[in-house]
Amino acid sequence: MSASPVVISATAKHTATLIFLHGLGDTGHGWASGMGSIRAPHVKVICPTAPTMPVTLNGGFRMPSWFDLRTLDANGPEDEEGIRRASELVHSMIEQEVKNGIPSNRIVLGGFSQGGALAMFSALTFPKPLAGVIALSCWLPLHKHFPALATSNKDIPFLQCHGDCDPIVPYKWGQMTASLLKQFLKHSEFKTYRGMMHSSSDEEILDLKAFLEKVLPPE
Repeated sequence: MSASPVVISATAKHTATLIFLHGLGDTGHGWASGMGSIRAPHVKVICPTAPTMPVTLNGGFRMPSWFDLRTLDANGPEDEEGIRRASELVHSMIEQEVKNGIPSNRIVLGGFSQGGALAMFSALTFPKPLAGVIALSCWLPLHKHFPALATSNKDIPFLQCHGDCDPIVPYKWGQMTASLLKQFLKHSEFKTYRGMMHSSSDEEILDLKAFLEKVLPPE
């Protein structure tokens, strides 16, 4: 069972929500203050923590992980069942916000690394329109199943960001993902950050702020 999500409430009338998913081995606290600092007052931020599970890539060591990672080879085996299960968890988080009165098209899904991978997959398999997707330093899971698996959200803005010195999720993966997304998404943008490793930067954070202001304007 995962820990409770970190929630940063809106400071004005709550009319939009950002759900942001952390990377492998992190928790919701890892990104909460950063996302909280760039959101507008009407936006609530939810940073959930992944369940703790053994991760094959790390010798079976248990850590917060959205799904199992088996290899760092782009064409290697993937935890298809775990990815689909994790996306259902994300879908239920979105549905909870909708139940609380926030229309799905006022919800942005975002994430970093494994969390960004899950955010993209979850958005493309969620049946209702979202406001946009933020995908940082990541890849599209089960990429061989796309575009066939992409049942929705193909015409919303996707912002994909990657550092060209990333030693963990290679920049090449980001580029390959971007060219695949371009084949079936109407509004996908791929931004490169020179010298950035597997992390974030002030420049990237400013780009995220601008993206959120554009896709989640005040009502």
